[in-house]
Amino acid sequence: MLAKLWHAPPPSDGEKNYCGAGTVGSTEACLLAGLAHKFRWRKWYKKQHNLTDEEVNGIRPNLVISTCYQAAWEKMFRYFDVDAKFAYPDILENKMAVGADDLVAQVDEKTMAVVCILGNHYNGVYDPVWDVDTKLKALNAEKGWQVGIHLDAASGGFVAPFQGLSGEEGPPPFDFRLDSVLSLSSSGHKFGEGAIGTGWVVFRQRKDLAEHIAVSVTYLGGHSDSMTLNFSRPATGPYVQFYKLMRLGMSGYTQKVQNQMRVAAYLRKYMKDLKHSSGKPRFQVLDGGDTCTLPVVAARINPDLKLHYDDIDLQHALSER
Repeated sequence: MLAKLWHAPPPSDGEKNYCGAGTVGSTEACLLAGLAHKFRWRKWYKKQHNLTDEEVNGIRPNLVISTCYQAAWEKMFRYFDVDAKFAYPDILENKMAVGADDLVAQVDEKTMAVVCILGNHYNGVYDPVWDVDTKLKALNAEKGWQVGIHLDAASGGFVAPFQGLSGEEGPPPFDFRLDSVLSLSSSGHKFGEGAIGTGWVVFRQRKDLAEHIAVSVTYLGGHSDSMTLNFSRPATGPYVQFYKLMRLGMSGYTQKVQNQMRVAAYLRKYMKDLKHSSGKPRFQVLDGGDTCTLPVVAARINPDLKLHYDDIDLQHALSER
């Protein structure tokens, strides 16, 4: 169901099922996708430079990502010997969305993947994965590389698919409809209505991607693959997610997202309209607006007011009420 929601291509090469896994939150999903990309890059780099396993294992790949990344990727860098190459978004001009040129400019021969964030956790803006796809395909063709995209849709995976279905403006293709998107992770417990600790990862294909993290198990006489970091886990997450998907369906999730966007738009307008006694706006809104973004509102106190308190002071005051 989720593979189809995100437009994964049908299974090929004799495979019967789509390729992915349920995970403990989107952090595990990100780590699994990162490992698949790392092993895929290692295999390619070894062949390109005629290296031994020992030689290629001593070379650290890098991952290109916006500085608005979530903590899961910090764990990827620390735990799995991956270097970070950052692209820096412009807070005011691009509303914290990193530019496609800035991301692709960081790519080199040791880049195992580019991560695009579908709704960063600072202000909900989508990275332009559709533009990154175009530029990355051109770079790969020019250099003879095979760098792909991982879409970190921790929040947007259960928002973006339901935007633009009722006549309102929706995002451009952002998922497996783009050739460079090789993997996608999402959190079921953010906007997916699932239980806490529910995550998902879906791969474009098994060959030279998901197969790198698949471990064959035959404990009960049959054969199955395990792709997760831990083996035993509660079934609560997948069951609750399945129930919500069946109960709400496309129409239910679409209505939910539309309502959330309307609430966010109401709050955004209210904050924009608030004035200081000087007549200047009290807040500076920093999110992506009313369409093609997460249903969140991000703002800061207008720095032009030069007040004797800042956003943190206001946050503390509100938390005391």
